Amino acid sequence: MTGGAGARTGALAAARLLAALAAGALFGFGLSLSGMVDPTRVRGFLDVTGDWDPTLAFVLAGAVGAALPGYRLVLRRRRPLLAERFDLPTSRRIDGRLIGGSALFGVGWGLAGFCPGPAVTALSFAGMPALLFVLAMLAGMMLHDRTALGRLGTSRESASRGEATGRPGRT
Repeated sequence: MTGGAGARTGALAAARLLAALAAGALFGFGLSLSGMVDPTRVRGFLDVTGDWDPTLAFVLAGAVGAALPGYRLVLRRRRPLLAERFDLPTSRRIDGRLIGGSALFGVGWGLAGFCPGPAVTALSFAGMPALLFVLAMLAGMMLHDRTALGRLGTSRESASRGEATGRPGRT
């Protein structure tokens, strides 16, 4: 008989890929359905002194209301279905890098009207603005990986777990 552990590893990798694809498709569908891929809607939410559009607040409340019980339920499990362990940040420290990164994200979101998920979703129909945003986002990620991670002496994978620096990374 052939296969054995290698076949199980391949099947697990395929199941992870399919789960990621399904989650991404569902996320993109939800973003499109709610209108959150439209930069003018996002800017309308951020324009609290002008013509404010509260739609994003309702979408956020609905997302948190659906995710919070699921998150708590999943964490009751000993381990995830498709992994050996949960990959959660270990640090809860709020420092200058976290605040600076959050501020940079918020400014970019406000100026462009996109954040990463909606921008990728909008690539299929929003044309040049979404493409430019995604290209700039990818360039920023590469710049970060070549500068910040190199100075910290860690890899992207260990940084995402908060290893070596004690700081939370990308999740």
